[in-house]
Amino acid sequence: MLAKVIGCSVTGVDGFLVQVEVDLAQGLPSFSTVGLAEGAVREAKDRVRAAIKNAGYEFPQRRITVNLAPAAVKKEGTGYDLPMALGILAAAGILESDQFERTAVAGELSLDGSVRPVPGVLPMALAARQEGIERFLVPAANAAEAAVVQGLAVYAVERLDQAVEFLAGRTTLVSLCIDPAELFARHDAYPVDFADVKGQAYAKRAMEIAAAGGHNLLLSGVPGTGKTMMARRLPTILPDLTLEEAIETTKVFSTAGLLPAMTPLLVTRPFRSPHHTVSDAGLIGGGQIPRPGEVSLAHNGVLFLDELPEFKKHVLEVLRQPLEDGMVSIARAATSLKFPARFMLVAAMNPCPCGFLGDRVRSCTCTPLQVQRYRSRLSGPLLDRIDMHVEVPAVPIKELLGQPAGEPSAAIRERVNRARVRQRQRFAGAAKLYCNAQMSAKEVKTFCRLDAASAELLNQSITRLGLSARAFHRILKIALTIADLAGAEMPDRTHLAEAIQYRRMQFEL
Repeated sequence: MLAKVIGCSVTGVDGFLVQVEVDLAQGLPSFSTVGLAEGAVREAKDRVRAAIKNAGYEFPQRRITVNLAPAAVKKEGTGYDLPMALGILAAAGILESDQFERTAVAGELSLDGSVRPVPGVLPMALAARQEGIERFLVPAANAAEAAVVQGLAVYAVERLDQAVEFLAGRTTLVSLCIDPAELFARHDAYPVDFADVKGQAYAKRAMEIAAAGGHNLLLSGVPGTGKTMMARRLPTILPDLTLEEAIETTKVFSTAGLLPAMTPLLVTRPFRSPHHTVSDAGLIGGGQIPRPGEVSLAHNGVLFLDELPEFKKHVLEVLRQPLEDGMVSIARAATSLKFPARFMLVAAMNPCPCGFLGDRVRSCTCTPLQVQRYRSRLSGPLLDRIDMHVEVPAVPIKELLGQPAGEPSAAIRERVNRARVRQRQRFAGAAKLYCNAQMSAKEVKTFCRLDAASAELLNQSITRLGLSARAFHRILKIALTIADLAGAEMPDRTHLAEAIQYRRMQFEL
């Protein structure tokens, strides 16, 4: 007999449906899986056999063939266990149901018949809804994640026999419903706040501009000036996530298996801070079974690289493509995958190996050659892709003791949100544009028009500083963000002058 069950899988960060076809034929008992199944999928036969027996059903002593279609796509992971088991029981006549054509199933089986969670359930649920599937059976631990998708009835199953009884119509399950608006309303507050930062008005102003426009930022200064402290507080002033951005971000974490427990939807922007020993595959993504890297886990959030020159040079150079495209392309002999990587890059560095070059209190012990080698670890093309270069000076002890608490993050985030509202209105007709930093050269020309005086100032600055065409466009984007914070329609000379000063440090390094 033949039975067909709809399973789900993930390629990259996108889900797709898999037809699990089970055929029982006469012959010596055997269990074979075809359809480009990798190791974990081929091992499913042992888990499925034990789970069926321990759930109280008789395992058919027949020649069992399981085909995973489409056969041209490689199948990975353990999410095929449950649809395989249901297909075997249906082909053996133990499970009779007319619900298979409109029900998708995913889940890993334990040997005792319990259903274990699998990664990537959110993209699977989105794919199921897109293909017109009405119901989705998922492990209980993944049910809340799948229920974020509206228009799809999600049922949580804890054991194989529970799924069999439900599909046979002998028991009922209540579909899980989750309102994303409630998740956004009750998300946890940040444990840190910009009010903790005393002094550093110039650096905090730069971080507000970066947050408002989604600009990349490089902080340079002697040790102990608060570079890392401010960077870790940057997410507290970033604009609120939209539902579309939240789903995009959660898809990446779900695929990587890093979605926190009891968190069906990420409603705050991610902050990723990899150590400087990270490999290029760990940063960008890849591996034998390609998985998203740190740049994709920072999608719609912040990627913070502390001690930037300490990262391997070839690792930093692979950042160029995602910084420009907002996407990582991983090519393999059998397939090519794309992972989203639209993030804010925030980096911190010291001015020299010892860290005290230019410090008014402690003297630098580095030779000019050491300083040159240290700074040469950062290539010009990479620095050119960082919009804002900010020098963070040391704060005198008297100011630390005497100054009151700084402006709270909530007040800064309110201004940032207002600026982002203006940007969303500006880009209402443009697809996949959320902030000024994402504009192309064509969009900069359309949305950032200068008067004669501002154009002359920019021309003089470009000539004097020797800026590239990329830097020219980035200055215009920053100036437009400053104008948005000020409530102006177009940048004027004041906004442009402030934007230009955030490019000076690149030529002092």
